[in-house]
Amino acid sequence: MPRLPKYVHGFVDRHGKPRFYLRRKGNQKVPLPGLPYSTAFMDAYAEAMAAQTPIQPGRGKIKPGSMKALALSYFASPAFLIELKPSSQRAYRGAIERFCNRRDANGVPYGDKLAVDMQRIAVVKLVGARSQQTRSANFLLNMLRILMAYAIELGWRTDNPARDVKPFRIRSDGFHSWSEQEISRFEAYWPAGSRERLATYLLLFTGQRGRSDVIRMGRQHVQDGMLRIRQQKTGAELIIPVAAPLAEAIATLPAGQMTFLTNQYGRPYTPAGFGNWFREACRSAGLPHCSAHGLRKAAARRLAEAGCTEHEISSITGHASLKEVQRYTKSADQKRLAIAAMAKVKTST
Repeated sequence: MPRLPKYVHGFVDRHGKPRFYLRRKGNQKVPLPGLPYSTAFMDAYAEAMAAQTPIQPGRGKIKPGSMKALALSYFASPAFLIELKPSSQRAYRGAIERFCNRRDANGVPYGDKLAVDMQRIAVVKLVGARSQQTRSANFLLNMLRILMAYAIELGWRTDNPARDVKPFRIRSDGFHSWSEQEISRFEAYWPAGSRERLATYLLLFTGQRGRSDVIRMGRQHVQDGMLRIRQQKTGAELIIPVAAPLAEAIATLPAGQMTFLTNQYGRPYTPAGFGNWFREACRSAGLPHCSAHGLRKAAARRLAEAGCTEHEISSITGHASLKEVQRYTKSADQKRLAIAAMAKVKTST
């Protein structure tokens, strides 16, 4: 990609979309449409360069003791920088920044309010306002608990108003686990040799997380028919046999390509970029309810149905707790026992 025009800075957002801005010292940041050197981009660039948009005095100053000041202090703390994985840091920062930018009924950003003034009733209302998005509401509640606990550590307050607020009870099995029929439908739509088929086999035959682990896999991780990878979330180091279908899919890649999955520009996927791309691949195959993480669950299901123990399954998936794995083995055992029970009934009649 050619060098960006002067004063232009770019990044890829959490949805995998590239964004570009004109940033000149003493002037406000100006968003630019499209890609660099496109007609729309260059027209907006020329207009922004000709205009003067000085930063207003006092703009961007943070009020001491405010929720925004607390958030920034937390982002610089060891609890955030050292104890959290990069993926968790992104999620925490995004949720906290959205909260700080949110405004109350009087139009005042919560980030400008004093941390010492945060009351339990305010937390209840903030969480309750998201009653239709229970997971989002519970995540916000968790972020407020963390911020208020950190405020206590700093000596800004003596209590945590979010501690005893009850989260919403979620009745859900989480991501949909792919059925064998859905896997076959996806394979029928995306032929052998396609990136989509390769991504499916990487997810299905390794049982790893797509956004954090599968996107990092490459030839450097394969030796003597075994794939070696350290999980980003848990830190667990796994050694997994490369199944024949996966080996055949990898063999179709160009000899010089190290990372297995690359985007249209030949670069490794970002977590958000991979999620968006694979979601679109599922929609195209007529499976809008399916996801990359659902294939990880399907991998665990297959192992359980093959009679693998909980420890055998976790040796592949890398689950830190056996609680999630037990759900798959319990379901598989129930199915086998039910079949055996009905066979006995037929035999005795």
